[in-house]
Amino acid sequence: MPDSEKPAIPRHVGYIVDGNRRWAKKHGLPAYEGHLAGYNTLKDIGIATLEAGAEYASAYVFSTENWKRSADEVKRLMSLTLKVVPSDVPFFNKKNVRLKFIGTREGVNPKIIKEIEKAEEATDKNTGGTLILCFNYGGQQEIADAVKKIVQSGISEDKVTPELISENLYSPDLPPADVIIRTSGEQRISNFMLWRSAYSEFIFLDKLWPDMTKDDVTAIMKEYSRRQRRFGS
Repeated sequence: MPDSEKPAIPRHVGYIVDGNRRWAKKHGLPAYEGHLAGYNTLKDIGIATLEAGAEYASAYVFSTENWKRSADEVKRLMSLTLKVVPSDVPFFNKKNVRLKFIGTREGVNPKIIKEIEKAEEATDKNTGGTLILCFNYGGQQEIADAVKKIVQSGISEDKVTPELISENLYSPDLPPADVIIRTSGEQRISNFMLWRSAYSEFIFLDKLWPDMTKDDVTAIMKEYSRRQRRFGS
C-alpha cells in the first residue's frame, strides 16, 4: 500500500474514563466494584491502543474535582490506587509499556506518591509505548502550574510564547492529543488536556467505560483515519 493510502495512526490517544459508577449501579454493585472494573478495562484499552500503533495513551483516572466526591468513595479510590500501582508493575514491564503519572501531587498521600515514583522508575526503560495516567489532574491547574514555573524562572513577559508554556506543562515530552474519546454518552471535555486538545478530534461513545473492549479501539482507529484534520487551514 502506498504511503498516501496508509491509514493515519494517532500518536497520542486520550481517554476520558466515564461511567464506572453507573456501570456498578447497573449491575447492582457498589461504586468501588465499578472503579475496579474500570481499572481493569483501562489496562486492556491502554495496551490495545499502544499495540494499535499509538505512541501514547492517556487516561483521566482521577481529577482535581473528584476530591468533592464522598469521603468514603475517595478513600476507596485511594486505597485501590495504592494497591494496583505497585502490584501491576510486572504486568506493564511484561508488556514493555512505560508508565507516567501527571497531575499535581498536592493533597495526595505520600505513600501513593512513593509508589507512583517507583512505578515510573521501574518502567522507564520500556519502549512499547507510554501509558499516561492523569491522577489528581486538572487541565486548568496544569496550565496554572506551567505559568507559575515561568514566573518563578524570571522570564520577562515578552519572552512568553505558546511554545514556552508547552515546555513547562506536566511531562512536556507528551505531544498534543490527536484524538480524545469520552465514554458513557456525555459530550464534554471536563477539564481534560485543555492545552493539548486545541486541535484534537473528538469521539463520543455511548458505552460505559467498563464495557469497552479491544474491538472499540479498532473502531476508534478506523474512525480517526477517516477524519480530515485541518489545524485551522
